[in-house]
Parts: sequence; C-alpha cells; structure tokens
Amino acid sequence: MSAAEQILQTRVESPGRVAELFTARRQPDGLTGETGRLMLVAADHTARGALRAGADALAMADRGRLLDRLALALSRPGVDGVLGTPDVLEDLLLMGVLDGKVAIGSMNRGGLVGTVFEIDDRFTAYDADAVARAGLQGGKMLLRIDPDDHATAATLEACASAVGALARLGLMAMVEPFLSHRVDGRLRNDLSTESVVRSATVAAGLGWTSAYTWLKLPVIEEMEPVLAATTLPVLLLGGEVAEDQEAQFALWAKVLGNPQVRGMVVGRSLLYPPDGDVAGAVDAVVEMMR
Repeated sequence: MSAAEQILQTRVESPGRVAELFTARRQPDGLTGETGRLMLVAADHTARGALRAGADALAMADRGRLLDRLALALSRPGVDGVLGTPDVLEDLLLMGVLDGKVAIGSMNRGGLVGTVFEIDDRFTAYDADAVARAGLQGGKMLLRIDPDDHATAATLEACASAVGALARLGLMAMVEPFLSHRVDGRLRNDLSTESVVRSATVAAGLGWTSAYTWLKLPVIEEMEPVLAATTLPVLLLGGEVAEDQEAQFALWAKVLGNPQVRGMVVGRSLLYPPDGDVAGAVDAVVEMMR
C-alpha cells in the first residue's frame, strides 16, 4: 500500500488520529537547527491553486509525488522543517515525518491565483488558535499590497490581527510581503529594490508587537538596502524554479553571507529542480547556510 493509500485509509477510518498524532508529536528544540539558521521546505502553494513548477503547469497537482518529494527533503541533514497548509501538514504527520521538525502553518490562502479577488487574501486555512492547538511553531501569512486595489486594506488588517494573535500565544508570525500590480489583468509582484524595501517596512509594523515577527523576503540583486530597512529576522524566499539553477544558488549564497538572514524557506526550487535531483538541491542549499 502506498503512502497516499495509507493516508486515505486513516482519513476514512480514523480521522481523530490526526489530533492524536499532533498531541504526541515530538517538538523541535528551537526554531534553528544544526546550521544555526532555519531551513524550511515550503509546501503551501497548492491551496492557492498554484500548481506550476517550471514549465509544468500541474507539477504539484500529484499529491503522492509531492509528498514523496517532501519526505525526501525533510530527511536530508540540515532541513529543520516545513511550511504548509493543514492538509499537507496532516499528510506529512500521518506519514510520520514531522517528529522533531519545525512546522509552520500557512494561514491566508484565499487569494487564489488568477482570480479577480486575488489581492483579497482571506484567512482560509490556519488561524492562530489552530496553530497553537496543533502544536505548530508559528503561522505564515502572505501580504500583497496593490496600491490600486481597495481590497488590500482588508488583507492588511487581517494580517495585523494575525500577527497580534500569534504573539499573544508566543508563536512566530512569518510575514511574506510584496508590492503588487495588475499587468494585463494578472497580479504581478514588483521586485524592484524600492518596492521590496517598502513592503518590508510595512510588514514589520503590523500588529501591536513585532516581538515574534519574522519577515520572509524575496532574493533580489540589491539586498543590502532591503536588509538595512528592518531589524527583524529575515528568511529568504526561494521563489520560482529557475532555468539557471547555478546562478540562482550563487545569488542565494551571496545574500546568506549577511548575518541578518536567519534562514531560507524554499519550495518549488528544491522540490522540482531542473535536473530532478531533490536531495542534491536540498543538500546544496543547506551547505550554503553552514
């Protein structure tokens, strides 16, 4: 019986097993592991309808294939944990690969890719109380700021509320901000230096405290002004699968040299690398962080 079949059987016959396993799960010793930084594999794309990796529009649609790749990534030395929505984290829990791992719950997945309401990123997955009940280490939220879309205000308010709710529980709030614009009807993130700096400063000011806030920021060529704009811990966002993986890794290695960068959160670039070698891609990034 495959892992996916076993998960299905448990979901049908013993759905309460999920809560039992979360209660029994061995917790990590802290947010940073053997590299002194936090290395997470991101797996929250599918709940927003983002299934593309490289040229394959449905790469992440095969759940069994995705879970196999996630389990392989989590088994590699130096990988501290995973960021995911409830369905993915519960699948991994049922597979027995979350013990001792940092687990971050993805919270607002309502801004579905390609929709007219994409900027209105509703909290449709975890809330702060659910993150705490599951024994997760924190919650992550996406904050896209479109100056031309009034719906941005609701997302800002919801993210600020989530930051505060997580802080009251002593849990990490991971905020992933972008300045975004509609281009030919589709929402696109602005990765200019000025825009990334502005988005970081807005995200840092959300909520009644920033004590538990970490920023998840894209890697751009001019990272010095971005990192100089905040005193919060910064995690680097892996982003899309690059055609030139060597160039992508070289840029990551350069930015990881800054002590303010406390780790990386990488999904598709590691799970669906151009050469198909998941373990090799993961090991290469872990080595950069040492």
